[in-house]
Order: sequence, then structure tokens, then C-alpha cells
Amino acid sequence: MEQQEELYIPRLLVRYRAEIAPALIERFGYTSPMQAPTLTKVCINSGVGKAKEDFSTLEAAVREIAKIIGQAPVITRAKKSISAFGIRQGMPIGLRVTLRGPRMWEFTDKLFSLALPRIRDFRGLSRDAFDGRGNYTLGLTDLLIFPELGYDDVERQRGMDITIVTTARTDEESMALLEGLGLPLAREQQ
Repeated sequence: MEQQEELYIPRLLVRYRAEIAPALIERFGYTSPMQAPTLTKVCINSGVGKAKEDFSTLEAAVREIAKIIGQAPVITRAKKSISAFGIRQGMPIGLRVTLRGPRMWEFTDKLFSLALPRIRDFRGLSRDAFDGRGNYTLGLTDLLIFPELGYDDVERQRGMDITIVTTARTDEESMALLEGLGLPLAREQQ
């Protein structure tokens, strides 16, 4: 008889199913476990303005982000020409990645527990970055906070925007979910 391989389940997903989801169900009085908010996807965007002069800058950015995320990003191109910025239609201007499934849970775990605490003078993320529909967006200015990158791996300092999309209907539900997962939010001001 063949032995079945065990499927890998990310540790944050295990914690969500065992601790966080039941706590959310109790706190918000959901009648079904399917009503408990969960993560849907994580969208990552990075602008590479120097790509219009030097294509190797874009290639370096692709390498850096792929090393952090474990998935190759898609190159985004300008939809319109904007002469003030020196951009022509179809010119590469950035990168984007959408993570779902186990990669999404792994990246979220790494972001919350490893990368964000490595930011110098970090006092927590803003509580005002929720969009009113349960999604949270944050911006990073330096990719060196991720353990996969060293100083020799980075050509120049660049940042990225991360949007965490949830099934929560309100900001309160989303905040409870993300705090349970380990999102380090700043303390409320009195």
C-alpha cells in the first residue's frame, strides 16, 4: 500500500483554525464557523521608477522581491503616456504579486513575526490604515528588514506596499483578526 504524503499546513493557519477563529466566533457572536473572517489574499506592489532609464534596475527588483516572497512578480506597465514624468505607454514602471493559499499564510507570518519587528524605532503600525471594508494596507520603505536579503543582495533601497485582504465586513472585525494573527498595531492614543 502506498504511503500518502502529508500536506504542509503553515503554522499561522494552524493557529488561526485552533485559536483565532473560535475566539472571533465567540467575540462577535457568529452563528456559523464560516462567518469568522479570514485572509483572502495578500497583494504586494512596488514601483520601480528608475526602470525607464535602466532595465537592469527592474531585473534586480524582480530578483529581490522574488527572493522575499518565493514567487515571481509580474511587471506592470504604464497604461498612458505622461510627459511630465517621462513615461510612455507600455513602459515598465513597477511590480506586483498576489499571494493566496499557503504562500499567503507563510508570508503573513514572516511579515508579522520577523520583518516588522526588525524596523528601527518601531512602535507599531497605524490603526488608521483600514479601508472601511476590512482590508489593511501598509507601506515598507526598506526591504532589508526581510531575513532573506542581505546588504550584498540589494542594489538600492526600495520599498513596497502590502495590502492584506480579508473577508471581514467591518474594520473592527478585521482589526480583531489581524491582531489575533500578530499584526503589531500601535497603541491607541488617550
